[in-house]
Amino acid sequence: MFCSQCGQQVPEGANFCPSCGAPIAGSTVAGGTDDTTSAMEVGAFDPRHEVEDLPELEPGTGMLVVVRGPNAGSRFLLDRERTSIGRHPESDIFLDDVTVSRRHAIVSRQGATMVVEDNGSLNGTYVNGERVERRELATGDELQIGRFKVLFVGDPGLTLGELS
Repeated sequence: MFCSQCGQQVPEGANFCPSCGAPIAGSTVAGGTDDTTSAMEVGAFDPRHEVEDLPELEPGTGMLVVVRGPNAGSRFLLDRERTSIGRHPESDIFLDDVTVSRRHAIVSRQGATMVVEDNGSLNGTYVNGERVERRELATGDELQIGRFKVLFVGDPGLTLGELS
C-alpha cells in the first residue's frame, strides 16, 4: 500500500503515512470522530508568505504553522479549549516522528491567552529555544516539538515585522 499524498510505502494496517503524516484512505482510528483538527498541505513553504495568507482569526483562537519538519507548511487552527499535540493517532495535531512523544504537549485557551504545556514528553517542548513546562504564547513565538518547528499566530493584527 502507498500513501496517496507522498507516494511512500505504508505498512499494512497503518492509519497514517509514516513519512508525511497523511491519513491513509480507508483506514479508521478506533474511537475516532469527525471532531478533529486537520492539516492542509501547501507547496513550497515560505513562513512570511504563509503569514500573509492566513485567514483572519476569530478572537480567542490561534493557529500553529509548521515551519520545519515533514509537515512544513501545514496549518492547525486552535479553536478549542484544549488541543493535544503528539505522535498518538488520536492527537488533535498528529506529528509523526520518533522525536515526538505520543502525548507530547497541550495548547489550551486560558482566558484571553493561549498556553502551551509539556505533557511529560521525553525530548521536551521549547518556546523560542527555551525548554518550558508551561508558557503563555504570543504571536510569533516559535515552538519546537521534536524535529518540528511551529510558529504560533494568535493576533489577527500580526505584521511581518514581528517575525524575525
